[in-house]
Amino acid sequence: MALKGNRVETISEISFFMNEVAERGGIVCMSTAGSGAALDQSAALVTYAAAPTSGSPKAMGMLMNDMVNIDQTRQHINWHKDEMQKGGKVRIMREGWAVTDMIYPGVTPTAGQIAYVAHSGYISNDSIIPNGQLEVGFFDSVKDEDGYARVYVKLPNINAHV
Repeated sequence: MALKGNRVETISEISFFMNEVAERGGIVCMSTAGSGAALDQSAALVTYAAAPTSGSPKAMGMLMNDMVNIDQTRQHINWHKDEMQKGGKVRIMREGWAVTDMIYPGVTPTAGQIAYVAHSGYISNDSIIPNGQLEVGFFDSVKDEDGYARVYVKLPNINAHV
């Protein structure tokens, strides 16, 4: 489990699809964009960026669904676990806070530190690239004994340098 139940979602959206298996609680980046409003265009994709760079697409928000790849002729999606089938729409939190364990391994954040996208959707207290281009918010707490920390997400980050 990458998210605990205590969270406040101020702004969420369901305009994007995801074509990979993923655990909720990490930061997704735009893979490809749809056209116009793109509300039901499968071309509007997000992904956990493998290795963010200065040319990487912008961070879109925190993934709030588990993406699974199951044979739906044998079992059904577990709605109570907020699962979505690979290739389906995902809910992305653009603003709010959540308690997640998708903290980059070895990182020990302190409350008030800026949170950045690291590789594979992880969140770090250190920018991988200069100028804070992948800043997503800030840490609201330190990690607990289970590796969870409270992260405040506010995207789009209009203060990021382009």
